[in-house]
Amino acid sequence: METETLALAQQVDFSMWALFARATITVKLVMLMLIAASFWSWSIIIQKIISYRAARSEAAKFDRSFWSGEPLDEFYEQIGPEPAGRAHRVFAAGMTEWRRSHREDGQMIAGAQARIDRSMDVAIAKESESLQSGLNVLATIGSAGPFIGLFGTVWGIMHAFIGIAESQNTSLAVVAPGIAEALLATALGLVAAIPAVIFYNKLNADMDRIVGGYEAFADEFSTILSRQLDA
Repeated sequence: METETLALAQQVDFSMWALFARATITVKLVMLMLIAASFWSWSIIIQKIISYRAARSEAAKFDRSFWSGEPLDEFYEQIGPEPAGRAHRVFAAGMTEWRRSHREDGQMIAGAQARIDRSMDVAIAKESESLQSGLNVLATIGSAGPFIGLFGTVWGIMHAFIGIAESQNTSLAVVAPGIAEALLATALGLVAAIPAVIFYNKLNADMDRIVGGYEAFADEFSTILSRQLDA
């Protein structure tokens, strides 16, 4: 009897495609959802890695230009009021408000310092929102992926037990395929969730460092303008 059971189990195809093909429609939909989520998360991860690397490179280039000793007005004229770089936009926001705060007689309008700070804060908030876009998707996939996979597993095991009850056969050849199909859903949930969680934490830390750099520059630039206002 054990020899027959082992022979039947060996005849069953346990390849990934075979497990997917034998699964119920509900489990198949769960698997397809998790596969799509995995591709979605990897597309976000790759895009964010490229975007953050470009942001760091642009910020370093901006720092070299800003601290090169070139007059601020000339530097502003070069980049314009709506530059392409993120760090440049923070500077342009403050510099634009600085120019708007001058009256025709050359004196400053009251409250200029506060308006300049708010302008740069708004620019930083916009850049932060742009950098953060997509990270919430990674967080959702990382937290929900295992539970979606677990749902597929529970549904698949329930269906497997129903099949066992209907056939009244508890041999390995009958039990193993259904259990394997069900567990595949959990495996796919973990495959989607683990990279999403890891890269969410990494990318979120990278974003905080980039935004922190913008905030540090805004404070330094505000200090420079404050000295000119006091003078």
